[in-house]
Amino acid sequence: MPRPTVTLKIATSMDGRIALANGVSQWITGSEARARVHQMRAEHDVVLVGVGTVLADDPLLTARTVPLPNVQPVRIVADSQARTPVTGRLVQSVGLGRVVVAASQPKGRQVEALEQAGAEVWRCGDVEGQVSPARLLDRCAVEGMQSVFLEGGGKLAASFVAAGLVDTIQWFRAPILIGGDGLPAIAALGLTKMENAPRWRSVSATRIGDDVLETYVRD
Repeated sequence: MPRPTVTLKIATSMDGRIALANGVSQWITGSEARARVHQMRAEHDVVLVGVGTVLADDPLLTARTVPLPNVQPVRIVADSQARTPVTGRLVQSVGLGRVVVAASQPKGRQVEALEQAGAEVWRCGDVEGQVSPARLLDRCAVEGMQSVFLEGGGKLAASFVAAGLVDTIQWFRAPILIGGDGLPAIAALGLTKMENAPRWRSVSATRIGDDVLETYVRD
């Protein structure tokens, strides 16, 4: 069974930062770029984020296009310890479409609360108790999901990149500088040799409002 394709969406400053040092990230890119992101969500079966994004931003993760899509993408949170708030906008909006929490050990009171609220909990852990990107994609394939739109944060993006599971990068770059104390788009990859750095090929660059959308594919 083929695994789903994975598109990594990144929205950063010119120097590759997704937020200020204090975590503030709204809004780096402009309204035109954000509208394009909603269109991209609508074109995928899954929108995937890490639990850090959910805790920081309380997002809906729906595709708010005009008109709205007939079916919303499945919204998945990579959340090894099932910390996704039951009272957050994501779980509270299960009536808009499926919400999945991909956990390491889906059991306990918090998991029961998530399931009672209508969210699904998948067991996708690795031997270290973290969410395994490969196991998560395998489960998506079993569920008939063919395309995943990965929106971060930095640690989740790094885990998929390190595992060689990202097929395309859609990188929105805003004309601002945040500096070295800002949060990086991709967390540490643990590289010690330059030749081991994942290499990508630029296929397009498009102006969207004041921002630029760069598209890369694996080289």
